[in-house]
Amino acid sequence: MATRDSMDNLMQQVEDAIRYAEEQYKQSSLQEQYNDDDYTKAMQQLEDTYLDITKMAHSANSQQRDQLHRMRLQLQQLQNTMILEGENL
Repeated sequence: MATRDSMDNLMQQVEDAIRYAEEQYKQSSLQEQYNDDDYTKAMQQLEDTYLDITKMAHSANSQQRDQLHRMRLQLQQLQNTMILEGENL
């Protein structure tokens, strides 16, 4: 079972990654362009966090796995949105 602290830390990491990526997405949408470095960094942070969630799921109980699955879906949805936005710019 994953420890409560490790789950809390991962949840904070997910929130931070989502917040940063949403900021970059919003800036790119407003400016109709995007800063390659920041946008790429946000995408990489989402991917790294996704991989951390996947690793944590191996040692999680069923309730934690369900929570991790929901976090993973959030990240995937944002990644997909950002990928599509990047192709349109």
